[in-house]
Amino acid sequence: MGTSSAPVVEMRNVRVSFGGVRAVDDVTIDLRPGEVVGLVGGNGAGKSTLMKVLSGAQGPDSGEIRVNGQPASISNPRDAKRLGIETIYQTLALADNLDAPGNLFLGRELTTPIGQINDAAMEDQTRKVMGRLNPHFKAFRKPVVSLSGGQRQAVAIARAIYFNARIIIMDEPTAALGPGETAQVRNLIKQLKNEGIGIFLVSHDIHDVFDLSERISVMYHGRLVGTVNKDDVTTDEILGMIILGKPPTKLTEKDIAELKG
Repeated sequence: MGTSSAPVVEMRNVRVSFGGVRAVDDVTIDLRPGEVVGLVGGNGAGKSTLMKVLSGAQGPDSGEIRVNGQPASISNPRDAKRLGIETIYQTLALADNLDAPGNLFLGRELTTPIGQINDAAMEDQTRKVMGRLNPHFKAFRKPVVSLSGGQRQAVAIARAIYFNARIIIMDEPTAALGPGETAQVRNLIKQLKNEGIGIFLVSHDIHDVFDLSERISVMYHGRLVGTVNKDDVTTDEILGMIILGKPPTKLTEKDIAELKG
């Protein structure tokens, strides 16, 4: 998939300031179909603010967003969803008391011709989309509060792709998950890539980013240090970009030794 394809989304020269502080300072990144771009940086680096601009949760001061090559106006999350952009937050935003179909169709329930909620149709559609993502999922009638972290992620991802997301922002998808559940979520991400969906993966977990991303974009104090092909760098070089704000070409052996020290 993807790496030779035209970008599905481009963010160009994006700036966001809060009270004189440049949270995002002239950042340009892109994402291709079927690609995972890891977005990393320390706390306050600006990665979450940048993704809030794409998701419609934060307006930029300046810059341009293009989706499928066309200029896109994203003023709120509804605009983003209309453009096929979905965000899966760390908190997942699931209704704990509802089952998987109830969450999938929350606010967009299917109804019968006489206007009653069509539980059977919603369960049928949920089974189909979950079958693509996680064929072993069987807990269709349990409240999601009783599901494992990996299963809850699957429900949140199913909701995004059922409503035709082509671009998914994933915010710390494996935070607070055990090894088995982390493996489940990694498999879900690989499945999304196979379907041609582009993913921005916001994560503090360098191992996740290296396992799942084709490219890695590193932010430092609001600016983009650089975007690198994963195969061209080491984890030490990425850590140098995150902690020192230097691209790999500017990192010295002394820098790397201090990072390890």
